[in-house]
Amino acid sequence: MARLLIVSAPSGSGKSTIVQYLMKEHPEFKLAFSISATSRPPRGEEKHGVEYFFLSPEEFRQRIQNNEFLEYEEVYPNRFYGTLKEQVEKQLEAGQNVVFDVDVKGGCNIKKFYGDRALSLFIQPPSIEELRRRLEGRNTDTPDQIKIRLEKAEYEMSFAPQFDRILVNDDLETAKQEAVKLLNDFLNS
Repeated sequence: MARLLIVSAPSGSGKSTIVQYLMKEHPEFKLAFSISATSRPPRGEEKHGVEYFFLSPEEFRQRIQNNEFLEYEEVYPNRFYGTLKEQVEKQLEAGQNVVFDVDVKGGCNIKKFYGDRALSLFIQPPSIEELRRRLEGRNTDTPDQIKIRLEKAEYEMSFAPQFDRILVNDDLETAKQEAVKLLNDFLNS
């Protein structure tokens, strides 16, 4: 039976790097990203049903009313992102182990819905100071944006105990190997 991997982390914790590693270097896990829905228009070469399901804000609200989402968030007015239950079920039925790269609240909601079929993994930086160093090292954010990201990170880290496993990303190679072991144990249990 196909399973689910939920990964949440503060920005700069290495979440995307670890998820990409698992997907690229470990095909035996049969991992596939959950395709999210959004009310924003497609960018560049994005295609409906590939990168996202593109819905109008009205369609998105209607689907919320119909209880069709596992989780969703209105990030900005009329700008929604969410995970459709129907899409996840299709992927599971196809034998894919579905990966969710979501915020902490979304991760908790998906875990509640799927219970033991899902492994929820929280990737945590060794400290807020280390996170600050990483964010500054990226050179992609202003000092104000970094301050906001760090405040959000502290809030997100308060959710860590609600996840099945907490993986502290102190050293990226070690964190990758720990993630492989956790996922392997889960998929073979």
